[in-house]
Amino acid sequence: MSNSRTLEILVGLFVSLGALALLILAFNVSNMQSFGSGSHYTINASFSNASGLKTRSAVTIAGVTIGRVVDIVVDPESFEAVVTMSIDKRFDEIPVDSDAGIYTAGLLGEKYIGISPGGAPDLLEEGSEIRLTQSSIVLEKLISQFLFSQSKEG
Repeated sequence: MSNSRTLEILVGLFVSLGALALLILAFNVSNMQSFGSGSHYTINASFSNASGLKTRSAVTIAGVTIGRVVDIVVDPESFEAVVTMSIDKRFDEIPVDSDAGIYTAGLLGEKYIGISPGGAPDLLEEGSEIRLTQSSIVLEKLISQFLFSQSKEG
């Protein structure tokens, strides 16, 4: 009786740990984990093309995640994608002349925003806008441009 009861408890514990591991994996894959425990501030940037970028995509400086994308909307006047980012308050010394680009993690990975700090003495704050941006590169567009240029040469 004791051996089978102990075995049942161990199997139950093993199954519970497996379920917990799957839950943690699901949160990590879906980018739902929180970064930092402090407060945040929001900044905006406009891109002519934000294809592949999603809410909860990472915002990085030098490869370090400093925030997340919280909203992507189309400006009805300029027809550009306006991306709102939530930045961890610990990173509150980003110069106003910084630039932002949409990049791909790896060859076919997910899109993220990379910020390259500028050198201005003034800093980004709540509601600031990054003016220098580089839009997402669409692989299909590059391939068609390459094929079109090759057909003109030949």
